[in-house]
Amino acid sequence: MTITEVRVFPHRGHDRCLAFASITIDGSFAIRGLKIIRGERGIFVAMPTRLLPTGVFQDVAHPINRETRLMVETAVLDEYDSRWIKAWKA
Repeated sequence: MTITEVRVFPHRGHDRCLAFASITIDGSFAIRGLKIIRGERGIFVAMPTRLLPTGVFQDVAHPINRETRLMVETAVLDEYDSRWIKAWKA
């Protein structure tokens, strides 16, 4: 499995949510609605969620193992860093 495309869209309306992201896997499967969040222990990628009638959020899509989560998080945060952080510092 390879992440073939990453798109990051900045979000300026909320302190914790820094950006939204979409990824494409193997050029054939897209996942939209990932969020780049500033948490208490640093920046992380949150998977897309939906709000259930009970008021609880549930992941719509998520990695099954640590290796895949790390691959997704690395790809998204690398794109965020190279595209937006460096542009804001310039």
